[in-house]
Amino acid sequence: MNILEQITARKKAEVETAKIVQSKEELKDSEFFTRGTLSLKKSVREGSGIIAEFKRKSPSKGIINDKVTIVDVSQSYEKVGASGISVLTDGDFFGGSFGDILAARKTVQIPVLRKDFMIDEYQFYEAKALGADVVLLIAACLSPAQVQEFTDLAHELELEVLLEIHTENELHHFNRKVDLVGINNRNLKDFKVDLQHSVDLKNILPTDVITIAESGINSISDYQYLKEKGFDGFLMGEFFMKNDNPGMAFEDFMLKKDSLKRRSV
Repeated sequence: MNILEQITARKKAEVETAKIVQSKEELKDSEFFTRGTLSLKKSVREGSGIIAEFKRKSPSKGIINDKVTIVDVSQSYEKVGASGISVLTDGDFFGGSFGDILAARKTVQIPVLRKDFMIDEYQFYEAKALGADVVLLIAACLSPAQVQEFTDLAHELELEVLLEIHTENELHHFNRKVDLVGINNRNLKDFKVDLQHSVDLKNILPTDVITIAESGINSISDYQYLKEKGFDGFLMGEFFMKNDNPGMAFEDFMLKKDSLKRRSV
């Protein structure tokens, strides 16, 4: 199995165990289940467009940063101007936890994305209970019919959907109910990065779709290139998290970003 298949297989087992531990009805009694959600779509349109990510490790890179806390990092991200915060909740492969997203929710007043491998409707109730505003649907893990079904369920729970694609074939997973489309610059099967490939996919989508460039953005020049090609938002994690102080790294990036903007006016 490739890494994505390994993760999906593990996730299925994980979800079945979670259902035994806490029922869907019990999730509905959680602290955040009835809270009003925030719109990442609106925040990307009106703000910096940067969805800053908290990520301890990844299958391709190993440990990225296991020294900093979610509270310190998410506070810094919000203070400097992130449009949203992405929090990994997968433990086995990415070192995330439900505690991370709960801590982020209690810390910030901007949209929070639950970044995980969503393969069962139970996880959407989980996401709502954890205080998420947005969920990630990865086309490579789902059928177009599942994307449609899960998008409808997410909206019933007042959650927005970020659909992630990487191949031209995965464009068939797109439907007009999806709130944002993320184009992953990194192939989840072999982890190769190709920015031009992402631009080519973006150009096939309808022009009014809010597009988010994801992963493999390793410099201000990568950001500038993708911005000039019309991407509305940018999901960035490793670029900040690989530093001892991710918040300071994000602030430095934002200063460079604003300088580019001033020079282009």
